[in-house]
Amino acid sequence: MARFGMAATLAAGVFGGAIDRTHAQEFMPSKVEVPFDRYYDYKELESWYQRIAAAYPDLVEMREIGKSGQGRSLWVAIVTAPKNRGSADIPAMWIDGNVHGNEIQAGEAVLYSLHYLTRAYGKNERLTRLMDECAFYLLPSQNPDGRQNWFDSVNTSSSSRSNLRPVDDDDDGTADEDGPEDLDGDGSITQMWKQDPNGDFVRSPTDPRVFTRLKPGEKGPPENTWRWLGFEGIDSDGDGQINEDGPGGDDMNRNWPGDWQPNAVQYGAGEFPFSNPEPRAIGRFILEHPNIAGVQSYHNAGGMILRGPGASYRESVYPNDDRQVYDEIARIGEQLLPFYKSMVIYKDLYTVHGGFVNWTAESLGVYSFTNEMWSNAKWFQKDSTDSGSDEQSWLIRDRLQFGQYFTPYKEFDHPYYGKVLLGGLNKWSSRVTPTFMLEEECHRNFAFTVLHAEQMPLLKFGRTEVSLVSDRVWSVTLEVRNDHLMPTRSGIARANKIGEPDLLTVSPGEGATATPVRVVAGGTVRDWFTPQFSPVRDEPDRLQVETIPGRGGRIFRFLIEGPEGLKVAVKYTSDKATDIGRTIELRPTAR
Repeated sequence: MARFGMAATLAAGVFGGAIDRTHAQEFMPSKVEVPFDRYYDYKELESWYQRIAAAYPDLVEMREIGKSGQGRSLWVAIVTAPKNRGSADIPAMWIDGNVHGNEIQAGEAVLYSLHYLTRAYGKNERLTRLMDECAFYLLPSQNPDGRQNWFDSVNTSSSSRSNLRPVDDDDDGTADEDGPEDLDGDGSITQMWKQDPNGDFVRSPTDPRVFTRLKPGEKGPPENTWRWLGFEGIDSDGDGQINEDGPGGDDMNRNWPGDWQPNAVQYGAGEFPFSNPEPRAIGRFILEHPNIAGVQSYHNAGGMILRGPGASYRESVYPNDDRQVYDEIARIGEQLLPFYKSMVIYKDLYTVHGGFVNWTAESLGVYSFTNEMWSNAKWFQKDSTDSGSDEQSWLIRDRLQFGQYFTPYKEFDHPYYGKVLLGGLNKWSSRVTPTFMLEEECHRNFAFTVLHAEQMPLLKFGRTEVSLVSDRVWSVTLEVRNDHLMPTRSGIARANKIGEPDLLTVSPGEGATATPVRVVAGGTVRDWFTPQFSPVRDEPDRLQVETIPGRGGRIFRFLIEGPEGLKVAVKYTSDKATDIGRTIELRPTAR
């Protein structure tokens, strides 16, 4: 079993070594300079992807993997060193964002990853080495229709979350006929308030933007007591309800096969797993690339580093050695991402059935994280329990944003409620990282994902000993080591027999094709001090191996019949690691 050091051990590996100033960020110009002080709709995001790919054709392959429900292209940028182009035999890191259409900074984080990787190759030693060793598969948006709708249409900070499949939410025979309306014309769906002596809010006398909820049993002055009526809108279908059947349908983070539950159990689940074209296309790509060893999906908000499971009854799926891998990466992540907390989805957030990272982690055995980008504490640059509703909080935010997040209240004659106030926080006011902090947020999350990628398994041969045990029979003992944190197969993969096992083979070496190699026995050895070993029953020249543990190794022994000087080729193959091979000559090892 792997030995796991303290977080400091990993930190030393990540941050150790001398700094070459010529490799610092300010000395790495890009062929395509992307401004990260603004947000891009999907058309613009797609354009930046294509421009970077065209500027770095030796590093980036653009692949269209499918279409969205409204026909938008789903692009994956495959980024790796030129020598690896077209290879699926190296470990890969999948990075995506924007599974929920309104969670827009997730798309910018993936764009930033593509931008930084391409400009860093050949200039930054660490990132160059990483791209020499592995590949990155970058999808900027799982939900391009929802993203484009968030920009093009009036929305709140939380609407346009789903895809745009029409759904009859109120069961009246018509889909999407009664959504919110922008009654005050400010370009966002803001709030409606009505004066009501029995209401449960009072309006601040010093800052009229702020409504404060009364404590239970508390009464406010009748002339300044208000009731919140919800978001802007009217009863468009005449059924006595407002905004009950707006655009959108399925939650794209509930449509995956891992622990999928129907809509009655998990709202937004879709008709069946992979029923939507976007998850179906993404799922096909991932299944066709078993070399994906790590997954990172960006969401917003709340400052969270999340791992599965999504439901309490799935906790036992995660073996202890997998939890140790997750915990060690997340601990360093908390250092890279101030005000972020390492959390478990079902335990610390809420129950999720059919989630993307639950599928990749629990059904495919891939180490997978979701980062919920942005924390309110970032406004104040200190730990804060601020909920965003207190008067002092909004005063600080307004001073930083110069009123851009707020529509002043004005009276409106509502056909259903009568005289109301319209206005308040617009769709940019919460969840979304402020543009003056966007590049830092993208960079820190990118650094966390690089940390994750650097822990994918990296194999090498260790100590090797050859001795003659009888006439023409040689004992060859060798170690296969993995210097990185992740094992070649996760505990979930091993327990559920997901994917192919690793394979260690012996065959004729260079110049020995005419000389048969007869492997008499092959198996594992507990340690270098025990003469006995556990031979396999069949095919001793092809050992199926469950895993090479993280930061550890395994010892193997073969008994090989052949003349002295015969060369044999030993090869170790693994889905999640680059294959390694070496030639061993049958000649006693010098001691």
